[in-house]
Amino acid sequence: MSLQCGIVGLPNVGKSTLFNCLSNAKAQAANFPFCTIEPNVGVITVPDERLNKLAEFVKPQRIVPTTVEIVDIAGLVKGASKGEGLGNKFLANIRETDAILHVLRCFDDENVTHVDGIVDPVRDKEIIDAELQIKDLETIEARIQKVEKQARTGGDKDALRSLNVFTKFRDALQQGLSARTVSFDNKEDEKIARELYLLTYKPVMYVCNVDEASAATGNKYVEAVREATKDEQAEILIVAAKIESEIAEFDTFEERQEFLQEIGLDESGVARLIKSAYHLLDLQTFFTAGVQEVRAWTFHRGWKAPQCAGVIHTDFEKGFIRAEVIKYDDFIKYGSEAAVKEAGKMNVEGKEYVVQDGDVMHFRFNV
Repeated sequence: MSLQCGIVGLPNVGKSTLFNCLSNAKAQAANFPFCTIEPNVGVITVPDERLNKLAEFVKPQRIVPTTVEIVDIAGLVKGASKGEGLGNKFLANIRETDAILHVLRCFDDENVTHVDGIVDPVRDKEIIDAELQIKDLETIEARIQKVEKQARTGGDKDALRSLNVFTKFRDALQQGLSARTVSFDNKEDEKIARELYLLTYKPVMYVCNVDEASAATGNKYVEAVREATKDEQAEILIVAAKIESEIAEFDTFEERQEFLQEIGLDESGVARLIKSAYHLLDLQTFFTAGVQEVRAWTFHRGWKAPQCAGVIHTDFEKGFIRAEVIKYDDFIKYGSEAAVKEAGKMNVEGKEYVVQDGDVMHFRFNV
């Protein structure tokens, strides 16, 4: 399944520096590569040590990790909702993504000018929020106008349910709140909400770009962002983009790790960003393991076996019969599929089985 995260932010906050770090394969271990498929789009693998561990036992012809697309969306300016700057193109690019990585400047540097003169990440966040909220409000008001008469006079239950969802969003947006602050009690309402593709309903991670001294601990700007976003159900990640660009220049993984340890970090901000983005979207991984390939597959938490089979191929879901499931820890403990079977640790599961993160699976199907 193709997943896409958009990097957004005001000009000169470090957004492109971060994207360039991602685009340099040396910023990650050799088996976590990045490739550019368009000038501002890259595909980067999700670091997962379990994949390599499985491959050590199976010795496949190839290893295929799961991936996330990272899109560098042009810097936003005030008035984008009205077409200022790249305006509508910027907003259209965000609408196509699954999640937003919002880069905020959380460092002082007199050599790097700020578009508004003074470093204030909370204000910067609110500028972009306001532009996206204005656009969402336009979307919601148009949908309300379309469905309101049908709901009020036609007695259409579906229209009335939609109107209630739209109204909740409108009330929040008119108060200057993002759509993601609105919650729903049932799956039907959530489905209607998702299908609106509102910009501010998307999951968001605030990436606080700090200086080297704050890379491990954060600073006053990061704390201000934490306070301002505490009710948003958002994630916050601290990254020193300038340091990440320096790390990317080292030739070996060992050199990069040594440098990271010197500044108090266990792994690079780029690696943490990728993992956090995967987590932000509430995604998990199952594996298939055979002599031809060991492969990671992405699925949404809570999916059942047939849905996960469909990630591999739609025919697998249509003709699903059963799934043979080995827990990752059992595979590692016994060392092979045959040994797991012999130990009685392989489970045969039906259509109602909820797939767990790390499951090693083989699907039986008939079309």
